Amino acid sequence: MTSDTSPATVPDGYLRDAKGRLVPEHLVKPLDLLMDQAVRALIGHAETLSGQIARFRGHSFDDVASLLALAADQYGARIGGAKGNITLTSYDGCFKVQVAVADRLTFGPELQIAKALIDECIVDWSEGARAEIRALVEHAFRPDKEGQVSRDAVLALRRVEIDDERWRRAMDAITDSIRVVGSKSYIRFYRRADPQAPWQAITVDLAAA
Repeated sequence: MTSDTSPATVPDGYLRDAKGRLVPEHLVKPLDLLMDQAVRALIGHAETLSGQIARFRGHSFDDVASLLALAADQYGARIGGAKGNITLTSYDGCFKVQVAVADRLTFGPELQIAKALIDECIVDWSEGARAEIRALVEHAFRPDKEGQVSRDAVLALRRVEIDDERWRRAMDAITDSIRVVGSKSYIRFYRRADPQAPWQAITVDLAAA
């Protein structure tokens, strides 16, 4: 992945400002000039690295797929879970590669029915309702900046067992509301000093480095 990080059609000795105006370099504050140069250099390196990571990711999935195809041809059986999840380990047990496939979920209109039933419960339990249950419900249905609720928080409500028929119906409605809209594959890498040591992730994600 490459990208030109130099200003487009800017004459020598000028910089284009954020409003699109051409400003003579000698009128730009030295610190602003240094900052512009540093940012462009860093962006250039970042775009190069991003391309390398993208190619590495593609090659990694290809290598795993080739290994699985070879195993299938040799033994007539598929390796890995039903969704494509698989763990590959080095012969000495010190290196591990994991491929995981995660479903992308959304919620259908049944979620609003679940919310209405839960609200009924909360109102009727007003005096006896535990504060932690109220907090769980409020957290689960609090929309984010995009107007979406937390998938994990909503699904966590199903682990709360309450002896109320409306609550049970609400949990059924949450289950029925789940829609799988796609999936995403992840590949992760681990190493350890010896087979008894805990695994340490090899960070490839720059944000987590």
